Amino acid sequence: MAELQIVDAHHHLTDLSRSYPWLEGPAEPFRYHGDDRPLRRSYSLDDYLADTRGFELIGSVHIENGALSPEDETRWIAAVAAERGLPSAHVAKVSLLDPDAAAQLRAHAEVGIVRGIRDILNWHPDPVYTHRDRADIMTDPVWRTNFASLSGLGLSFDLQVFPSQLLEAAELAAEHPEVSIVLDHAGMPIGRDRSSRAEWATGMRSLAARENVVTKVSALGTNDHDWTRESITPFVLETIEIFGPSRTMFGSNFPVDSLYSSFGELFDAFDELTTDLSDEERHELFVATATRAYRL
Repeated sequence: MAELQIVDAHHHLTDLSRSYPWLEGPAEPFRYHGDDRPLRRSYSLDDYLADTRGFELIGSVHIENGALSPEDETRWIAAVAAERGLPSAHVAKVSLLDPDAAAQLRAHAEVGIVRGIRDILNWHPDPVYTHRDRADIMTDPVWRTNFASLSGLGLSFDLQVFPSQLLEAAELAAEHPEVSIVLDHAGMPIGRDRSSRAEWATGMRSLAARENVVTKVSALGTNDHDWTRESITPFVLETIEIFGPSRTMFGSNFPVDSLYSSFGELFDAFDELTTDLSDEERHELFVATATRAYRL
């Protein structure tokens, strides 16, 4: 694996001298990602590079980490990248429902390392899973107006939803073909029964039908804490089948997914599961798709 170049399409850094509401307050009752107490520490670029040691990491995409001040987080990541050469790109947090969302978007767009925006949309009737308090955000006129402005600012959108929201997301993509969308975490397949897997696959195919959508295989451990290569195989291979290697990329979701495995165990699994693909297809999955999607 060491000879295979990697662009990690999804990771986070943490500086606890800044505020991260999701890492503060009572740890229990645990959310669906499990016991996050090991994450309640600073996780620097040096920590990340230690986790990725032994791999030829040629680029990385930093995804907003729920900081209280997204603008401060963007400035911090830009400073780290200017000094160290990594991360290669940053996806900033903006709530597109905010009254001043347009101004926030313009501010982030002016920072050279910013390539996209994430506004987490995961809604679920179970409070253990849900991130939002309403299911209709994607159709809100204020949200839609701000979403539509992304392309003009040179920004993509990292879309994070559950399988039950994928069909609605496909409609969003169809109505805004000018906006480049990156589906996070392979659509977050949280169910393992036949019906849940069918719902996930149907939604993934609907999104893949939209040419402005690519996806990343990441955070599989978030929904499968004791994952094995066998347990993630259907989701990895079916995602690649649905979107194709040129529209699929791999991400570690570290440090969150360090709760479930080492970086090496994760990328060794990705390596093993794709050995039947051509060298060109594997290069797309491990490097080229992320390079195009985030304009590295």
